[in-house]
Amino acid sequence: MPRLKVSDNRRFLVFADGKPFFYLGDTAWELFHRLNRQEADRYLKDRAAKRFTVIQAVVLAELSGLTDPNPYGALPLHDLDPTRPNEAYFTHVDYIVQRANALGLTIGMLPTWGDKWNKKWGAGPEIFTPENARIYGEFLGRRYRNRDIIWILGGDRTLENETHYRIIRAMAAGLRKGDGGAHLISFHPVGQQSSALYFHEDDWLDFHMYQTGHTRDRDNYRSIAELYALTPPRPCIDAEPGYEDHPSGFDPKNGYLDAYDVRKFAYWALFAGACGHTYGCHDIWQMWQPDRQPVTSARTPWYAAIHLPGSGQMQHARRLLESRPILTRIPDQRLLLSDAGKGTDHIQATRCAKGSYAFVYSASGKPFTLNLQPLSGERLNVWWYDPREGRSIAAGERKRTETQEFTPPTSGPGQDWALVLDDAARRYPEPGI
Repeated sequence: MPRLKVSDNRRFLVFADGKPFFYLGDTAWELFHRLNRQEADRYLKDRAAKRFTVIQAVVLAELSGLTDPNPYGALPLHDLDPTRPNEAYFTHVDYIVQRANALGLTIGMLPTWGDKWNKKWGAGPEIFTPENARIYGEFLGRRYRNRDIIWILGGDRTLENETHYRIIRAMAAGLRKGDGGAHLISFHPVGQQSSALYFHEDDWLDFHMYQTGHTRDRDNYRSIAELYALTPPRPCIDAEPGYEDHPSGFDPKNGYLDAYDVRKFAYWALFAGACGHTYGCHDIWQMWQPDRQPVTSARTPWYAAIHLPGSGQMQHARRLLESRPILTRIPDQRLLLSDAGKGTDHIQATRCAKGSYAFVYSASGKPFTLNLQPLSGERLNVWWYDPREGRSIAAGERKRTETQEFTPPTSGPGQDWALVLDDAARRYPEPGI
């Protein structure tokens, strides 16, 4: 695939030729560490078939990644030294990266989980200094210079002192030196934080990541809107929203997040200005299976969890957004004249900056009133798009008046809908096709 870059308007990711790249990520933190080659093939083929574009995985993994060997008995480093990588371990990483790329998937590669530079909790140990972080980054950059990679620094930890900043910046510099600037770089923060908190002014950071965390109906649209409003602008995504099959608030008594929950996070973030979105499944990030200790009440083997419905429904969001011009899309809550609502009832709006189309997501099918003045054309084609099935229902053509009311086909929990309005003269195709 061609290399990726930031779009000219600094809002999206694009290929070198300017064609939009839709970041549809899956969270597979333990992919390199816990899956053998046959298992990795099975997982990657499933994600490619579901039209994911990015697989987020960690080289020095969270779950005792420095001391628990991969399926072939290899540890990543000799004597816990980042300047002495183990070729046997990285040969396995090479295989997975190559297989992913061959399937059209970019690897969102985290050089290390955060406990290796700020333990806080987890296994650790802390092994990084600014000096060896630069060397390790250069090694990775050089090794994967010609692969389809997005670098993701951080790894779910806060930066609490100057040494932490120096480590991350040194690793970024090493990556840049090793790959010659061939790949984008971002930063994965701890829950309820974004990369902007630490590195908004740093030139090496290409786009922002935010972590919503794993509580039902948390308002990620508000955090994405805040990132979107920053100057200078950078593309942004929710890189860790609530995972499917994760206990809400980390407590099974609150119930487990399901396909409806992950759909809401996706459409809320995308319509609030995100350039893409990352899906996650609690069982898959840790590649849990019955012979392993579950983390936070994981309950479904990863090879069964790949078939949970939420992962298959993410492609419907991608299809909807790609069915209209992407690079001119802006968030615009000013379209809403009625209350945007909170929690499950929240409604989020986005449109073309030139007015040729608009999308409005009603998370529970609540009716709403729109201000149609920002849209173009004397007449509008009206569609209802079903995020569960990825199908459209034509609702006819309307004369564009200043305000209009819209009522989704169904309402209630799990009955989310996206309204699609098109300037009829543009003759856009059926949404999602």
